[in-house]
Amino acid sequence: MKPTALLTNDDGIQTAFLHALVEACEAEGFRVVVAAPTGERSWIGRAFSRHREVTVSPYPKFGPHAWAIDGTPSDCVNIALGHLLTHKPDVVISGLNIGFNATMPLCLSSGTLAGATEGSAWGLRAVACSLDLEQSLFEQVRDNPTHCPDDLKAPLKSACKRTAHFAHQLLKQESGPLQVHSLNFPTAVADDTPMERGTAALVHHKSLFHRAGDSYHFAWNDGENLSKNELQTDLAILERGLISHTVFDWSKSAVV
Repeated sequence: MKPTALLTNDDGIQTAFLHALVEACEAEGFRVVVAAPTGERSWIGRAFSRHREVTVSPYPKFGPHAWAIDGTPSDCVNIALGHLLTHKPDVVISGLNIGFNATMPLCLSSGTLAGATEGSAWGLRAVACSLDLEQSLFEQVRDNPTHCPDDLKAPLKSACKRTAHFAHQLLKQESGPLQVHSLNFPTAVADDTPMERGTAALVHHKSLFHRAGDSYHFAWNDGENLSKNELQTDLAILERGLISHTVFDWSKSAVV
């Protein structure tokens, strides 16, 4: 019997990145079910839609077991596990995210990590996956998420293939409660790109807002890296062109 993978993301169910991940998981031998947001829900962390109704609609492009949910990634996984699925999945995979989810501040803010974390809270194996993108590529995909640029198709395929294989291998291993495996792929990832274990970089961003009159708007900055061992952080591993693998063990309040 095929193992079941529940897929979600924070960029929206229509993205080319999620569609590529569905194909890779099916090719790896998974029975795939999908519960993902109707649109982008990035930078939302582990938020739940507490004060409004959440609607669920079938998404036939992925078959009879796929739903577009007007909520957060955490909403999607919680509703799927509590109401939509008739059988418990073997693994929850969240991604493939448009852009990396490296450094502790980004991981704590990430809807991608949150979707996987919700799966781990149900006692399931959980994987979050993200693809680092150069600024020009990031802007192209962000502005047209249903389309994958030609020069990104091979790396996207490799990242999804590696994620699906990683998740399949994870089923053979013991996995503790509230444990999330976060994979960050470099832009030029290939089928043979090495994977290296690391920790989330400790970065201090200070203010992420600029003032404009009486209001403030979000403005990214790279911050200051305060990591004690910079060479073994997720950020440093990515910068070396390798795949970063970080394990978040929330039951121990630690990154291992």
